[in-house]
Amino acid sequence: MTSTFSIGGDLEVSRLGYGAMQLPGPGVWGESLDPEGAVAVLRRAVELGVTLIDTADAYGPNVADLLIKQALHPYADDLVIATKVGFTRQGPGRWTAVGRPEYLRQQVELSLRHLGLERIDLLQLHRVDPEVPLADQIGELALLQQEGKIRHIGLSEVTVDEVEAAGEFATIASVQNRYNLTLRTSEPVLDHCTANGIAFIPYSPLAKGKLLEDGGPFDVLAARHGAGRSQLALAWLLKRSPVVLPIPGTASIAHLEDNLGARSVELADDEFASLSS
Repeated sequence: MTSTFSIGGDLEVSRLGYGAMQLPGPGVWGESLDPEGAVAVLRRAVELGVTLIDTADAYGPNVADLLIKQALHPYADDLVIATKVGFTRQGPGRWTAVGRPEYLRQQVELSLRHLGLERIDLLQLHRVDPEVPLADQIGELALLQQEGKIRHIGLSEVTVDEVEAAGEFATIASVQNRYNLTLRTSEPVLDHCTANGIAFIPYSPLAKGKLLEDGGPFDVLAARHGAGRSQLALAWLLKRSPVVLPIPGTASIAHLEDNLGARSVELADDEFASLSS
């Protein structure tokens, strides 16, 4: 199992990354309940070899971005900060897609400022806005890419048809869809990404903790491998396809270290097949 993947063919990252969604307050809204702890988690992730950190302007909003800048700026040369725009917030747990070109441009400019970047290595459209032509949404990101403000363009929560349609206006380097052992509705998208060398970034890789409960699919394997359930869930994702880049998120250093232990877990083919059936 390879430990790295090159997004867009030229942006090498660790395949097991870190997602910053859990750093803001409850409902991904407002300030962190423990900002010092959030900074410590981010720094520990990088210390442990994580080179892909996923965030979004909507996390807080802007809270996660500012914590990342506080913790890690100036950034190491090999550290990739991937972010997203196109989702607005109206309160805790409330999200609304807005893909008007002028809004996307504004948010990219704010993301550059909040993260302390001159160029965003991976900018993903957080959601496709059904009220705005896809050509206008992707076209604006392509213009920003031509201006040198974006390196690679990605998508989130899309179908194969949407990936192909977006590809008419820009090269799509990544797709970020919800995907884990118990929720595999995005299998066709993952297969498409695998066939085309597109990074597939599964969010909610631990099914919001459901895969960690007693009596789950990993109980027998946990004893056999001497590994935790989260490690096995992530190891399954890493084995599923070489383009898969899981981004488990946590506000706990202990959970972070446990998750990253998945890098040393190698599922046998028959174990993978048994879990996948």
